Parts: sequence; structure tokens; C-alpha cells
Amino acid sequence: MKWKVIISLFAVSIVSFFSMFLYYDFDPQLLTSLSFYESLANPEVRIVKVYEGLRKEEIADVVGDKLGWTENDKKQFVNAHLALKSDNLEGKYFPKTYFLKRDESPIDVTGLMLEEFNKNSSTISKPKSKIIINPETALTIASIIQREAGGKGDMKLISGIIWNRLFAGMKLQIDATLQYAKGSEKNGWWNKVKPQDKNILSLYNTYLHVGLPPSPIANPGLAALDAAYNPQKTSCLFYLHDKKGKIHCSATYEGHKANIAKYL
Repeated sequence: MKWKVIISLFAVSIVSFFSMFLYYDFDPQLLTSLSFYESLANPEVRIVKVYEGLRKEEIADVVGDKLGWTENDKKQFVNAHLALKSDNLEGKYFPKTYFLKRDESPIDVTGLMLEEFNKNSSTISKPKSKIIINPETALTIASIIQREAGGKGDMKLISGIIWNRLFAGMKLQIDATLQYAKGSEKNGWWNKVKPQDKNILSLYNTYLHVGLPPSPIANPGLAALDAAYNPQKTSCLFYLHDKKGKIHCSATYEGHKANIAKYL
């Protein structure tokens, strides 16, 4: 009996601990390593960390593995737009730490993530200009920024370069879109691009097609979304990251080739 009381009090303490984190708005990421205590506190709740820049198939695995989903459940999550009678939802599965019930359905989780996307994206300060940025365009650009940036500090510069290329009518020639085009569960979702990949017949191949791909290629976080709407003013049209992850850009292709020779 004594041990039962101790265990009960311990469980209550853990529940209070979790409640304190939620009430005072602590970063839930701090709790992701406490899965043992999580199950003691509330065996019906799972803490799921969804990282920025994942595609929906990857998110299905992350969430599904935590909630014990079947492969069919994961397919329902990936194809939730069909059940919801909407367009492709790639890009709108908002990345953050979620507290989910173990019996949460794929459609319920999708709805929760869409709600978070709408809530967070509404906080972004939109530029006051004559050019009205279409939200879907911004979302696609944000997804590319998320995959291409070496960190949050790069995002607005990369955004500026993408917008410059679009306004100039240039091909984006971005590897991340090729990775999305050729990605698969069997061969990997984000494998390194090879020279021959630039001939892939896909609307996501921005080496072949001018303009943006037909949909987002990943699910961006708030910083990437903000960068899409608020690009850095730059004359650059080309960029690369050196071996230390630092970005270098150029306004000309000749300058870009010089950067390649110098930094890669």
C-alpha cells in the first residue's frame, strides 16, 4: 500500500510538472526527452516533435510511430486533403511540439496542424507595397527557403534571391525542388542531387521549368514563412554555402563561378 501511495503521488507530481510547462508557456521542446515520465504522467498523451522542413510523408512517420498508427493510418494522413476535399496540404502541416492523444486519428491530427498553421501564419507582418503576395506563392517560396537555408540568418537573403530570379524570368535551378521530385521512401526523401537528376521530367524540376514548382516541397516554420513575405533587398541572383555553412552570393554568374572556385 505504501508503494502504491508513493507511485500515485509521483504521478500526480509529474502531471503538475507538465501542467506548469503548459500554463507558463515553456517551450514544449524541452519535454521531448521525457518520454518515460510522459507515460507515467498521462499514458494517453504523447509528445511529438515535428521538425521544420519535413515533407508530409516524413511527418506521417514521426507522428504515426509515436501514436502507433498502421501503414494505412499514415496513408490517410498523407492523403488527408482528399478526405477534406481540399488541394494538396503540403506546406501547411505546421512544425512544432504537439501533445497528442494516443487515439488521435490522422484526420484529427491534420486538422490540429492546419489550425496551428493558420494561427501562426496570421502573425506574420506583410509588407506594405503595391505588390500583393499570393499566400500560396509565399508558402511555396517559404518551403524552398526552409530546405535551402543554412539557418534562420540566411532565410531573408535566399528569399530575396528567389524573388529576384522570379521577377527576372529566370529558372530557379534549386536542388531542393529536385530532391522533392526524386524523393521516395525506398531511396530516401532528400538525397544529394546528381548531375543527371537535372534531366528529371517533373514540374518540380526547376532546372527545366521557369517559375515555382506547382506546390510547396516541405513544411516550413515561422521564420521561413516570414522570410518569404519579407525578403532582404539584394542584387544577388546566385548563392552557395561553403563547407562551414556560410552563405555567399553574387549578382552575376561570373561572380558565382568565382565563389564556387573559392569556397567549394
